[in-house]
Amino acid sequence: MRQLIKFFKQLGPGILFASTCIGVSHLVQSTRAGALFGFELVLFVVLANVFKYPFFEFGTRFAAATGKSILVGYYNEARWMLILYLLLSVATMFTVTAGVTIVAAGMLGNLLSVNLGIPALAGIVMLLCFIVLFRGQYATLETIIKIIAGLLVISTLIAFFLAIFNVEAPKVTLVNFDLLFENKSFIFIIALMGWMPSALDLASWNSIWTVEKMKLDPDLSFKNHIGDFNLGYGVTTVLAFCFLTMGALLLFDRGIELSDNSVAFANQLTGMYTTTIGDWVFIIIALSAFSAMFSTTLTVLDGYPRIIEETVNLLTGKKLKLYLPMMTVVMVIGWSVIVYFANSLSTLIDLATAISFVIAPVIAIINFKVVIGNQVADKFKPRPWLRVLSYAGIVFLLGFAIVYLSTYF
Repeated sequence: MRQLIKFFKQLGPGILFASTCIGVSHLVQSTRAGALFGFELVLFVVLANVFKYPFFEFGTRFAAATGKSILVGYYNEARWMLILYLLLSVATMFTVTAGVTIVAAGMLGNLLSVNLGIPALAGIVMLLCFIVLFRGQYATLETIIKIIAGLLVISTLIAFFLAIFNVEAPKVTLVNFDLLFENKSFIFIIALMGWMPSALDLASWNSIWTVEKMKLDPDLSFKNHIGDFNLGYGVTTVLAFCFLTMGALLLFDRGIELSDNSVAFANQLTGMYTTTIGDWVFIIIALSAFSAMFSTTLTVLDGYPRIIEETVNLLTGKKLKLYLPMMTVVMVIGWSVIVYFANSLSTLIDLATAISFVIAPVIAIINFKVVIGNQVADKFKPRPWLRVLSYAGIVFLLGFAIVYLSTYF
């Protein structure tokens, strides 16, 4: 029991990473992928998780090796890198915040069986997050996320196995390459991979969380931090397949058009489960869904203010307290975006995820350049297999981004 408690206490940034990932990319996009295409998009989920892995891992690797966030690495490598990262973050943070919050609002409305309107529900979710994050304490965030993550994993696995044993599987087609030649399908595939398992700029968040964890528990080794990240990455990868499978088993080829209203979407999602499995499963699915989205919204509203504060302070050489002001700005503008897209869930999500995918190659290249540079001691640098995977990942992300842009425009 002592070893289990010790292991639980050592967990931190990896669980925050997983909680951030297991939100829109899983609950909405993975479920939509299964609902619209059955198992045909499994390969793209695999590719996204495999080729993005190095660049997420580099955020943790740099922090564990140097005791500093990878944002410091950007600044030391070249000032323009940090400026570029800041611009990319500002370009995406409002749509990302709106995207995760609008889904969380829908899940809250479904869980409580109320519909106060999307803007009102989103406001409630943001207010709850603000109360939790008001003091900006990493320790509090970590503890809350560990509880939520535990509930999420358990309830999702229960729902997954119930679906496996209670529903006849649809006709399986692992890959239909004709999809690549259909613009609408290809755009959805890019949106699916955009946040699978999450937006690539999350690597810097994980780097900052790792530094905060090192302050709380300085005895943790480099191996501990990498292991924590790998555990979180493994959990989010497994659950991506769980949600895609549930979408394929419960929603695919049933003549149902998924709603663009987040509350209605949540009702459809849980309604398919309860119709197929039984009314008693509602609370499991509803809690799982809301837990996923609340934890994602919580970490997003914590992550962006942290990176903006550290980035601005590095560039100005000052120690400005920007966490709460930036959180307020992100909430207000993010909420305004929600008001505009209140009944256009899929449009907002696809827009946010596609933007994240287009900028992913830039962040991948920067992260790779920093982690193989002189700032990281040789013993902490990526091994040859990870470097090879990095080169392959850059080619993969850059190739798909170019094809997407040419298709879109």
